[in-house]
Amino acid sequence: MANKKKKTLTPVQQQYQSFAKEREPQRPVIKNSIRAFFAGGTICLIGQGIQDAMVHWFHYEEDKAGDPTVAILILISIILTSLGVYDKFAQWAGAGSAVPVTGFANSMCSAALEHRSEGYVLGVGGNMFKLAGSVIVFGVVAAFIIGIIHIFLGTGGS
Repeated sequence: MANKKKKTLTPVQQQYQSFAKEREPQRPVIKNSIRAFFAGGTICLIGQGIQDAMVHWFHYEEDKAGDPTVAILILISIILTSLGVYDKFAQWAGAGSAVPVTGFANSMCSAALEHRSEGYVLGVGGNMFKLAGSVIVFGVVAAFIIGIIHIFLGTGGS
């Protein structure tokens, strides 16, 4: 590698950095981690309850009950986002609300609500997939790569 020189700071810049560092608020990492853990866990617990209800009351097989469960969780997330409730929950829960499928539904619904004044095609359709598009592309590419690996290992396919 080329010999990169580390930029040295002037005394005024050093003084400013120490001044800024002293006044930077401490992040409550432990508290935020606990909130995220319990929020994400609660969402998953609700999902498990829905799945168990699908098996018990609607007579789905256990391996097939996941599909309507995900659809119901997405619907709940969209309704709560439309009412402005999910965003307040997400502020409190942090990453715990973003990881499950409900966070993905929230991001798409929020973008659609935010840009609906620009029209359905260019506003809603054009902006709804800005964040979601990269997630979808990553999922498809990852599934393709994992499928190829399974084929080469002889553990997948017919």
